[in-house]
Amino acid sequence: MRAVVQNDKSRASRVFRASSPGLRTRGGVAVLAVAALASGCAQDAAGPQPLQAPPARALDAYASELRAAHTARVAAARRWNLKKVPLTAPPPPAKKPEIKAREGFEVDGQEDLPPVFTSVPTKEKIVFLTIDDGAEKDPAFLRMMSELRIPYTAFLSDYLVKEDYGYFRKMRDRGVTLANHTLNHPYLPGLSYAEQKREICGMQDVIEKRYGERPTLFRPPYGNYNRDTLRAARSCGIEYAPIWNEEVFADHWDYREWDRETHPGDIVLTHFRGEDDWGGTMRDMVREFLDKVTAEGYAVARLEDYL
Repeated sequence: MRAVVQNDKSRASRVFRASSPGLRTRGGVAVLAVAALASGCAQDAAGPQPLQAPPARALDAYASELRAAHTARVAAARRWNLKKVPLTAPPPPAKKPEIKAREGFEVDGQEDLPPVFTSVPTKEKIVFLTIDDGAEKDPAFLRMMSELRIPYTAFLSDYLVKEDYGYFRKMRDRGVTLANHTLNHPYLPGLSYAEQKREICGMQDVIEKRYGERPTLFRPPYGNYNRDTLRAARSCGIEYAPIWNEEVFADHWDYREWDRETHPGDIVLTHFRGEDDWGGTMRDMVREFLDKVTAEGYAVARLEDYL
């Protein structure tokens, strides 16, 4: 048995002017309008049929919502001192990419175990933000991420989360996925199979009890694991074990890859930390993260939408 050791648009759819002045519509509605025209032509043999006008009020309302959402995002970027407005991620793929263990990160019998991976196969310029443990509980961070509409996944450890379960309930209510990072954040390869199972399955139970859903994502503390880790995780209902390709702090980045570059589909790690730990706040970390990825043309997507 070997231990594997690692370091711990919807862009607005094209709008066009319809026959009614000021009417704006999405491409999807345009397709329906064209289909209606085609249907009308097909019935000409039976006599002319009246064409149905698109629902102008609904389309105007949708366009207004888009404008309002963009205005709010611009205002939020300014309010939180970002250099640019964060880019909006494209819609998730209808067909999910196949997730395999990264080469060199496999264990014996890997085909039946949750894969350990550092990025998601995609050609889209997107990255995924993941945040570990739960030590810092900054209410301003929750407001910032909600106002900017930035998705992220939280990997939680109970010995820190239990100080304030309510904080992470607010996070869940904002649509954040709460995932498993063990009860006590131990070095798992140093434990027996039974001990690892208690750590992982125990955290599954905590999250299910406190937040109503049993996670399918698990991240081993420090990125350290062995075959027993993944066997234990599978027995508790874990399907994936994502780790990371980059790590962001309040004032710098660390990289796994030799080229020190961001790549499409990369998973980015950070931690729930405050000024006492890294000389900056969670908001500082978010600014460091978003300013860099936005400048490089990347949007932040929701990891679970690709699994």
